[in-house]
Amino acid sequence: MTVTTESLTAALATVLDPEIRRPITDLGMVRSVDVADGGAVTVGIDLTTAGCPLRSTITNDVTAAVSKVAGVSGVHVEMGVMSDEQRKALRTQLRGGVAEPVIPFAQPGSLTRVYAVTSGKGGVGKSSVTANLAATMAADGLKVGVVDADIYGFSIPRMLGVEHPPSKVEDMILPPVAHGVKVISIGMFAPAGRPVVWRGPMLHRALQQFLADVFWGDLDVLLLDLPPGTGDIAISVAQLLPGAELLVVTTPQLAAAEVAERAGSLATQTRQHVVGVVENMSWLEQPDGSRVEIFGSGGGERVSERLGESLGYPVPLLGQVPLEVGLREGGDTGVPLVLSGSTSPAAMALRAVSSALTARSRSLAGRPLGLSPL
Repeated sequence: MTVTTESLTAALATVLDPEIRRPITDLGMVRSVDVADGGAVTVGIDLTTAGCPLRSTITNDVTAAVSKVAGVSGVHVEMGVMSDEQRKALRTQLRGGVAEPVIPFAQPGSLTRVYAVTSGKGGVGKSSVTANLAATMAADGLKVGVVDADIYGFSIPRMLGVEHPPSKVEDMILPPVAHGVKVISIGMFAPAGRPVVWRGPMLHRALQQFLADVFWGDLDVLLLDLPPGTGDIAISVAQLLPGAELLVVTTPQLAAAEVAERAGSLATQTRQHVVGVVENMSWLEQPDGSRVEIFGSGGGERVSERLGESLGYPVPLLGQVPLEVGLREGGDTGVPLVLSGSTSPAAMALRAVSSALTARSRSLAGRPLGLSPL
């Protein structure tokens, strides 16, 4: 059977770049396709960078796709690197024909839901909640991205099991993907074990680059794991992403709840919307079914009620997540609890919060409706 170039091109169109998540044929990565006598096929692939960490993944995917074409007896993949002109063209293509970076989520036509996960104080499990929500949404078929905006205390790469650093196309950053979630964090750029010692302007610039210089593609949901409190990053998020909604995380403890109220009350000054409250570490379930309320009780409900009073609209308590060893283990191993198949109370609570967030109707505020006067 004669192997045609058309059939091989069609097969290669099914191969997605692992980082950009688009067909390699659309990205100009296929340099050449040659067929020798007997059906031996040689495919030339140009990578975005010489040190692409996913070289072997692309090689395997191309080999598998081309091998399925009838008449192909063997596949050889020759790897090359894009020229400067190719990378510039790709960068412009990915940015929709715009050469300069812009924050896509701040544009009036953006359909991406942006949730900034915040807390009043550290240690309440905000990053664990963010990682598990992102993993749940991605497992449900949504396109999800996570910005680890906690510059000083970054932990999202470990919690989501990110295994390789970002790649670059000119000045555009391609975020690594873990469990179907695109992730960016300062932890991917900082030397291991070294602290990040930055002040306000540097923090603002880092967040701006994470939003504008990273190729996110068409996301359904973007989650930002904010540092605790109402400092520079929280203010920068309000400036750069005025449409972002706040998700407040607290524990049942009264001291934590009082501080969480302040974090949520920032919305009165920034004109942001608080979508709800998540109470973490709500209780420790015993083998006999009884509960030990290690951090007390009522903190999440208190924050919900008090924020509703101060903001003038209902701020629901979206869920109560109990203490579980599996939740901590998932964060340490990079496999979030919600992906383990667990039906534990914590996993069920986190899935319920995810469902509540994704089921909400989208506001029309700031969006063009395509109407014109007659």
